[in-house]
Amino acid sequence: MKEPLLEVVDLSVSFKMYDSLLERKELKVISDLSLTLYPNEVLAVAGSSGSGKSLLASAILGLLPPHAKIGGKMYYQGRRLTPALQKELRGSQLALVPQSISYLDPLMKIGKQVDGHKKPHPASDRIKLFEHLGLPKGTEKLYPFQLSGGMARRVLVSTAILSSANIIIADEPTPGMSLEQSIEALSMFRQMADSGKAVILITHDIDLAFQFADRIAVFYAGTTVETASSEDFRTGPSALRHPYSKALWNALPQNGFVPLPGFQPYAGDLPQGCPFSPRCPMSTPECQKTMPPTQKIRGGEVRCIYAT
Repeated sequence: MKEPLLEVVDLSVSFKMYDSLLERKELKVISDLSLTLYPNEVLAVAGSSGSGKSLLASAILGLLPPHAKIGGKMYYQGRRLTPALQKELRGSQLALVPQSISYLDPLMKIGKQVDGHKKPHPASDRIKLFEHLGLPKGTEKLYPFQLSGGMARRVLVSTAILSSANIIIADEPTPGMSLEQSIEALSMFRQMADSGKAVILITHDIDLAFQFADRIAVFYAGTTVETASSEDFRTGPSALRHPYSKALWNALPQNGFVPLPGFQPYAGDLPQGCPFSPRCPMSTPECQKTMPPTQKIRGGEVRCIYAT
């Protein structure tokens, strides 16, 4: 087994806030979240909105706001990720493809933003990449306001691809792209992983993730409930371990579009024990006592006391 590039161990993230009575309280939005990322790997992170996917990216990069409280440990190539180390690695060894196109500097032309200032690449590399991503000739001379949403996302993807980073965190990189453009972008992430880098692909498009990722980490209510191979997700519920992962599979259009009753709990009102227990068809009183520990079962990892 290769040494991991990145390890996240029992990560927790909470924010200080005030309620309607102006009493200060702590809102925990990520709890006991763990994952491991290896070289040559694309790790897809799936889950509903509000499950902690984007917050994980910000925590790894050290981009959380000052009032955030962080617990647990993170390691990059065995070194503890401290704020100082995050600042040193950010943009060089850790690259982000952000979800919001507002990350583009509105006062700087696209070519200069993509080339960067630390280790500029030959213009020919950028031109070739723009062509692969379907960006029209002359895009490098435009300002962000002159781009469509899909063009802006492809520009953000190109900045990570041209970087020298060992880890690329792509936060919903494909919305606004056509299917062909999405496949082209994800193919490039796959090529980067095959060359020795590693990619965390945060996505709602599980179908596309199946095709390019090695493993899928499923988030629910701020924690990891299962990590499994993409092959397990292609096989279906019989190969999966957690009831929520099986429900995600059943909710895909080609699998019947079966909805899961209920809603993901709000971070300020999490149930005791397993956060999925109020919606779980297998739930028992035992599930409502404590958070289930992570178990290694059939080559994957799962938080469920009844997983087999």
